[in-house]
Amino acid sequence: MKVELHSIHKHFGKVHANDDITLNIPAGTIQGILGENGAGKSTLMKVLSGFIQADSGDILLDGKPIIIHSPADAIKHGIGMLHQDPLDFPPMRIVDNFILGAEGGLFPNRAVVVRDFKLLAEQYGFSIDPDSYVDALTVGERQQLEILRLLWLGARVLILDEPTTGISSSQKVKLFATLRKLAAEGKTMIFVSHKLEDVEALCHQAVVLRQGKLIGEMQKPFDPKKLVAMMFGKEISLGARQVAKPGEAILSLQHVSLEDVRLKIKDVSLEVHAGEVIGLAGMEGSGQGPFLRACAGLMRPVGGHVLLKGQDLTGKPYHAYKHHGVEFLPASRLEEGLVPGLTLTEHFILAEEPKGMFIDREYGRKLAEERIKSFNIKGTPVSTVESLSGGNQQRALLSLLNDPLSLVLIEHPTRGLDIESVIYIWSKLKDRCRQGAAILFISSDLEEVLQYSDRVLVFFSGKVSEPLDAAQTSVEQLGQLIGGRGWPEKQAV
Repeated sequence: MKVELHSIHKHFGKVHANDDITLNIPAGTIQGILGENGAGKSTLMKVLSGFIQADSGDILLDGKPIIIHSPADAIKHGIGMLHQDPLDFPPMRIVDNFILGAEGGLFPNRAVVVRDFKLLAEQYGFSIDPDSYVDALTVGERQQLEILRLLWLGARVLILDEPTTGISSSQKVKLFATLRKLAAEGKTMIFVSHKLEDVEALCHQAVVLRQGKLIGEMQKPFDPKKLVAMMFGKEISLGARQVAKPGEAILSLQHVSLEDVRLKIKDVSLEVHAGEVIGLAGMEGSGQGPFLRACAGLMRPVGGHVLLKGQDLTGKPYHAYKHHGVEFLPASRLEEGLVPGLTLTEHFILAEEPKGMFIDREYGRKLAEERIKSFNIKGTPVSTVESLSGGNQQRALLSLLNDPLSLVLIEHPTRGLDIESVIYIWSKLKDRCRQGAAILFISSDLEEVLQYSDRVLVFFSGKVSEPLDAAQTSVEQLGQLIGGRGWPEKQAV
């Protein structure tokens, strides 16, 4: 199906999110949409998929103008969107999620639905049991479920918003093979990303958005430097690795063991020093999440001891850890890290120690202005956190960190962020290291792990490797360990 967007305009108040965008995508094409956070990519795709309506402009499918009022309207026209966070219901069975959005009344013929599901899954090489529950799936498998559901509903245009965020390299290979097969069948793929390497590997052509405008387009083979220059108006470089100068011991884990409903982590010992960064790598669900939360007092060890600057905090709550200079930044920014509905000013007031019985809103406003400027947040003191882009939400989270800090624990600090935001976030984190804090972070991006870590711990099915020197480790070596190879000589004792 050929997709044409003509002179699309969309305003949010004073912000011109999409400014006269015209785009033509031939059928059977994998179209890349590149741009920094806040460039207007998601807005444009939400217009096409019916989540929001354009202020003006036209949408044509196979040369025929259409009007899309809702996502249900879009799917009737053959357009489906796979969101960065899959729109499913984890407590429900896979087949029940699969049926969502389908016509057929309250009681669909489940036998027919299961048959259709299995046929589609076999056609695209997916191994998913329709009777299992969604919360047992990996992020990659949840994407597969959503792709199957959209295809079953009749989608001939698939929009994928940052689909490689949070999935493993093997899952990405599988996803890309599926998208190539769909394109070969004549379906149109729209691939929204800020990752140049993904666009280079997958897409036939790409356009770049910046500040709401379509800046330029390029056919394969791509020139990465030109694409970066179009995205940011300048060339961007990660720069050289910064080597830590380890100081005093901040965190000491002594024979720590953890248990949750899915796995056990046994007998881990580790010492983390001031000024160093330790990356935690592994497939989702391999144990790095519980490990990081145990270091924050959010999960109680079943064995061993957790010491902070020599003081035993084993079994103490998170507030005790915070009192000793520990801060935890979760991956779920709006679910755990920030409070939707509250403004930036209200967040800064809540994060400060009370200075009396009454709230000093004027002080909060001045503090917000200062932090917004210092952390380059694209927002105002009265902006609600949910109105910010992902990159600005992450900057807001960082701006809430107190001083002084001993230990910063972060889940996916740059997930879904463009390269300029990644560099900025890590510059702020490295500042904390220079001030004497240690950092432990989880990331599914192996290049990020090796670029910013001093040492790396690899997790595989509850096993934890001995610390690896990041400067002496390659992405390939890390990938082997994450996949379960080479563990006899690498596993920690």
